[in-house]
Amino acid sequence: MSVLKKITLGILAVLVGVGLYKLAELYSPGSYPNAETYGFDVSESELIKGVHQFKMENPQFTPPVKFGLKEGRENANDHWYSLYFYYPESKEIIYAWTRPKGFGGSTTLGFVGINQGDELGNWKDINRDFNSSENSIQKKKFETLILNPIRKIIDNK
Repeated sequence: MSVLKKITLGILAVLVGVGLYKLAELYSPGSYPNAETYGFDVSESELIKGVHQFKMENPQFTPPVKFGLKEGRENANDHWYSLYFYYPESKEIIYAWTRPKGFGGSTTLGFVGINQGDELGNWKDINRDFNSSENSIQKKKFETLILNPIRKIIDNK
């Protein structure tokens, strides 16, 4: 086989691989396929109590009332308990959810996205709409300012 044919086949293989990856991304399962998920070894109700205690102790992380954001489930059949947090210094709203994980009493918290600015409608999904560097910065910020303090509250109960 000539060198030209090998190069052509190599390029074709890479293009097919990238194409299949992008196709799979389009059909990724679930309503929040890009969410960054974190496990908690407590029931969902205990995690939600920890979140509410965190917000009582740190009211600056609660979104302003003017946004009209409702936490909780939309109805009894909803799978996700919606949560919102706020970074006052950058005026960003964080959307996250909780969901029980199986029957073992553990819960998953999903970090879904960030609304940037003083008006709703500027949402960006984590793990999709940010470049790699900014995505890492946003996840670290969420873990440091929100997630780790909630874990500490839960661990101290």
